[in-house]
Amino acid sequence: YLTENKSSIMTAEEYYQQGNHYRRQGDFQHALECYMEAIALDPDSPARQAKEMLDDILGFYCKDYYNP
Repeated sequence: YLTENKSSIMTAEEYYQQGNHYRRQGDFQHALECYMEAIALDPDSPARQAKEMLDDILGFYCKDYYNP
């Protein structure tokens, strides 16, 4: 998918799409980072809603429920 290349400038849409890619792979930390970059570049980006949903999911997840 998109590769991290520090010499190229990514758009808000590219960060959003890369965040979606990471999210689908279960890499929530990188997904959040990409969504925040997208929001910084474009406050009206759909990444805002995606980040809020991911925050809700991660806030709901409680490891104590899975420990016997």
